[in-house]
This record gives sequence, C-alpha cells and structure tokens, in this order.
Amino acid sequence: MSTTSITVTQAVLRSNPNLKVIKNGFGAEITGLDFTHGVTDEAFRFIEDAVKKYGFAVVRKTNLVDETHLELARKFGELDDVTPYNKAGRVHRLKYNELFDVGNSEIDGSIVDLNSPRGEANKGNSLFHTDSSFNPRRAGYSLLLAHELPPPGTGGSTAFADMRGAYRDLDDDFKRFLHDRNFVARHSILHSKKMAAPEHFKDVNPTDHFMSRHLLLQKHERTGIPTIYLAKHIHSLEGVSPEESQGILDRLFEHSSQDKYVIEVEWINVGDMIVWDNTCTMHRAISGEFTTKYRRDMRRATVHDDSSLAWGLNPKSDQRMGLP
Repeated sequence: MSTTSITVTQAVLRSNPNLKVIKNGFGAEITGLDFTHGVTDEAFRFIEDAVKKYGFAVVRKTNLVDETHLELARKFGELDDVTPYNKAGRVHRLKYNELFDVGNSEIDGSIVDLNSPRGEANKGNSLFHTDSSFNPRRAGYSLLLAHELPPPGTGGSTAFADMRGAYRDLDDDFKRFLHDRNFVARHSILHSKKMAAPEHFKDVNPTDHFMSRHLLLQKHERTGIPTIYLAKHIHSLEGVSPEESQGILDRLFEHSSQDKYVIEVEWINVGDMIVWDNTCTMHRAISGEFTTKYRRDMRRATVHDDSSLAWGLNPKSDQRMGLP
C-alpha cells in the first residue's frame, strides 16, 4: 500500500490521520480518526475526499456508536431507512430505523438460522451488488460499522470491485458496442435473492414486481470518470433477447470481478468502519464458518444518492422494495 496525503490540517482534525492506498489507486485505509468526542466537519471531509478518489475507505478503530455513526452518515446526505423491510414482516433489532441490521444476530442474541426466511434472504449479500439499485432512487454512500466480530479466520470479510477501473480496461470493441447500444438495465432485489436462494424463492417471479431502470454505462459525477453501474440485482437489459442480455451481463461480471479490480477487506477491530460509493463500486459479503458459530453484528447507514443520475429512468416516488 502506498501512503497518500489529503490536505486537511492536523490542528483542525484534532488527530493525526494517516491514509494508505490499498491497490492500483483503488481503496484506502485510514487510521488515526477517533470519533469518541463527536463528529467534526473536517473529519467527515477527510473521509469523503478519500472515498471520492479511491471508491471506498476503511476507517480503523473509529470508536463510533449508533448515534455518532448516524451523525457522520447524515453529513453525506439524506438517509434511507428500514421501513420497507419492517412492512414485510421483519422485526427490527436496532434502536434506529436509519441503521440497517446486516449482521447475523437475532433480536434474542441467537445466530440467524441459515434456513430461516431471513437466512435465505441474506444469501443474496454474497453476490456482487450495489446497495438499493433496485429502488427508484438508488443509494449513494454506505457506511458499515462493526459492533461485534467473529474470530479471525472464520470468514466475514467484505469484497469491493472497482467499476471505474473495470470500465477503463474494457476491450475497445466491446466498449464501443456498449456505448452504441446505451443499454438500460432493469434491477430487482427479488432477482438477486432468487439467484442466491432459488428453492426458497421458487414461487417468486421478479417480473411481477417493480423493477428500477438505470443506464448500464454512466459517468461518475463526483470525479467525471466513466463507470459501469453493475449489480447482480440486474434482471435484464432492455432491447435485446434474454439470451443476449445474459451473455452481455456474464461478460461484464467476469471482467469486473478479476483479481486486479477486487479488494477483500478484513474486519479487524470492533469500531472499524467502511464507507463506500455505490455509484462506482460493487461489493459483496464473504461467507465462512462464522455463519453458524459466531455472531457478527454489522450496522449500515445508507445515504440516498443526490447526483443527477440518482433516480435513473424511474418515477420520483417514495416507493422502496422490501421482500414479499
């Protein structure tokens, strides 16, 4: 990892943060930011600048709690909440609806049964995706904080894919083809859930439900760099046969999931946080033996995108997809 300086004065930050680029200009690891005494605009901007440039930032030993986690997240923009999932029948374990419970703990402290409805639905998190691409208004930033971690070596890391880098390296002819067709992708959370747990969702037909529409190739507005807006939530591309659509998507996923574009981040400490930009990255959860043996309490704040592409080609509504 290389060390890079972001221009924020130490005196204003009241700490001595250090930033290291992880790989090929993608991903950053930040140490030395402590939020015990609150969240400053300067600390927020330090993280925001890193995420804008490198796609995601791992912030070690933050000492954040639910309240300061949300305080920091609100500086990034308007927050999403878990209301659609509550309406679908899930009991929310956490104090705040703006925190998504993305770990494996039940409300009584037990570990989620992998064969329960929640366990089956969670299997989709192991596929590369972007948060909320299936909603009319997509997610911009996500902030994931570790509250309880399984023992080292039992799984539970998070992988990220660099979609700006993946676009850059596309074969010229394929890139030209994609631009000429200017594909619109149809996203559905039910599609990705069914891919990951086909038996559990066998009676669910994603085409019977709302699908969001977003351009496949986009410009990342925060940097002006082209990117591929890709996710396993994509059910199909408009204007081509299902077979051609799947062939194009398979080629893009195979390309963008190569090792040179992917970084797997290990969660080391309670209080570690990862902040990422969903509009230029994909991510996925890495499984392991912890899933049936150890609790992994992870809480995510999700920030609505505020770019001109936030709504894609969708009507502006408060509709958000839960699970049937």
